[in-house]
Amino acid sequence: MSPDINLIHNLLQAVMLIPFLHLANQFIFKKISEKHDFFSANLMNKLFYYHIIFAGIYYTYAFFNPSDSKRYFSVPGKEGKTWSGFLDTGTSFIDFLSYPFINFFGFSYEMMMLLFSWIGFMGFVYAYLFFKENIAINIKIFKKIDFLVLILFLPNMHFWTASLGKGAPIFLGLMLFAYALRSPKNRLISLGLGSLLVFAIRPHMFLLLAGAGMFGIFINRNQITGKQKAIFLGAIAGLVLLFNKQILGVVNLGDSQNLIGDFLSFTENRSNSLDNATSGVPMTDYSLIEKFFTFWFRPLFFDAPGILGVIVSIENFIYILIFGKLFKKSFFGFLRSAPAKVKLSLVLFFTSSFAMTFVMSNLGIILRQKSMIMYFLFFVIYYFLAYEKDTVFRLNQEVTGSEPLQKAA
Repeated sequence: MSPDINLIHNLLQAVMLIPFLHLANQFIFKKISEKHDFFSANLMNKLFYYHIIFAGIYYTYAFFNPSDSKRYFSVPGKEGKTWSGFLDTGTSFIDFLSYPFINFFGFSYEMMMLLFSWIGFMGFVYAYLFFKENIAINIKIFKKIDFLVLILFLPNMHFWTASLGKGAPIFLGLMLFAYALRSPKNRLISLGLGSLLVFAIRPHMFLLLAGAGMFGIFINRNQITGKQKAIFLGAIAGLVLLFNKQILGVVNLGDSQNLIGDFLSFTENRSNSLDNATSGVPMTDYSLIEKFFTFWFRPLFFDAPGILGVIVSIENFIYILIFGKLFKKSFFGFLRSAPAKVKLSLVLFFTSSFAMTFVMSNLGIILRQKSMIMYFLFFVIYYFLAYEKDTVFRLNQEVTGSEPLQKAA
């Protein structure tokens, strides 16, 4: 079979997979609708096909440019290593997930790209549940745009979660974890699966997640008893001690005798090496504020690499406008009385941003990494705007006697 015919054959196979994924979605949507009456299957179906478009865009991009997705397909397909041989954290875990589809079911590269794109889409489904379940008030931003719809359809979020690689499953893991926080005792499967995915793919991210989770549970006194807090703390501490080599091994500190010194040395070397990349930025020379700004909002129009960079710059400019909604005196009053999940989201966002700014100096990598955590910032902003809207309405209600809006959960 000639290369061109083989490519067409693989593409047709991938296209034929779409109806099966659509049917799987309808089954999942039906189950979710039975639990959450606010769930909109219509919106999620639109989001699915929107996400599929980005799967096609990323596939086209990978066809003409270097992409880790090619490595993730080729390595599990090589002879000489069993399925269990790939069971490890980091890159190897993606090979472990891919192995049965490639070797047992004969999935092509194109089919694997589509499958992982669907995994990424499921992350958006749980992101939608995370927002909608906790915030009942609809918020318009920029006067006419539905805030939740806007953040669900941001292009950069879809581009980096629509391919074979780490981005899609870790995004799903983070959103499963976030969804489970509302009722962790009743959502142990979501909590466990989300934590497992994050730990297996990025152990250091799991450490940040566990720390933020402990913070959120401990400040929410009404959610969990003292005994349950002790059990949770013991479980997290046990996991960190048990898997400390995997966590520290991510930054080559598995056998370190001087963690702080060796970490600073690693971050300097890593940052310097990325400075020399095509889209490198001199993060080591930046102040902390400049590091944060670069990680959250660049590239912007002045340093956009090509047409894709311009598109990303538009989205980053939207991020700046959204972030600006927090610059009000009332935000600090809101934060003092905000529920634990809001504080947890803010802590996770800032701690993750802080950690990543020390090892990221390449705009391409920054774009990929920040897509994991931006929804936690959006959640804080969304909750704050709902809080403001609810407060204003209640003040008007006292004057007019009208019915109150449904309160944000």
